[in-house]
Amino acid sequence: QVHLVESGGGLVQAGGSLRLSCAASGRTFSTYTMGWFRQAPGKEREFVARITWRDGSTYYADSVKGRFTVSRDNAKNTLYLQMNSLKPEDTAVYYCACAISPRPRPEERGYYDYWGQGTQVTVSS
Repeated sequence: QVHLVESGGGLVQAGGSLRLSCAASGRTFSTYTMGWFRQAPGKEREFVARITWRDGSTYYADSVKGRFTVSRDNAKNTLYLQMNSLKPEDTAVYYCACAISPRPRPEERGYYDYWGQGTQVTVSS
């Protein structure tokens, strides 16, 4: 079992920055990939970014590429999402997720085994 807790959300003006954190506990040694998703009101939860825990390789959704950076601190078992040049359309609840084994389609929700409770990000225009 892996327990995930997000933090760092809040209200920011367009063009501003926020850094989200996701603290992992439990069987964290089994982590293979961690990802960030977001869900805006009335919309499906969508992929934002992911990172392979061992080698740090990353992948981003086109909508955030060049503005968001995903990283991890293995010693602290913590995942981060640095969000710059925020836009009103980035407003959503942001979730971190953990997968404990490799499998196809790591940009899909079903790839992940554990989820955090989410943190609200609101970008005002």
